[in-house]
Amino acid sequence: MLFEAAQATEGIDSGVQESYSNLARLSRDGLEKLMRENKLDAVVTPGANFATVLAIGGYPGINVPAGYDSNGVPFGICFGGLKGTEPKLIEIAYGFEQATKIRKPPSFKP
Repeated sequence: MLFEAAQATEGIDSGVQESYSNLARLSRDGLEKLMRENKLDAVVTPGANFATVLAIGGYPGINVPAGYDSNGVPFGICFGGLKGTEPKLIEIAYGFEQATKIRKPPSFKP
């Protein structure tokens, strides 16, 4: 019984591993091509969802505050780049934060 459970788990793990491999390949083929062909320093996307794609592909990303919705809930944007571009991403993200001054301390409303 324990052996059957291990086999079932391994089947799920290999499927998940295959999905991650496909995502890594797609992000590599898509992101690297996009950035190199267009000579981009970074890509910018709304929200934090793109950070997952970046992480799976092994690329750096940084999320920064971009504003607040009508209920005061913060939302952000994600800057992503190619491997080795971390210093440039930090520079871009810092520049964005300094230009927008969006970040504010949280308020704890009862």
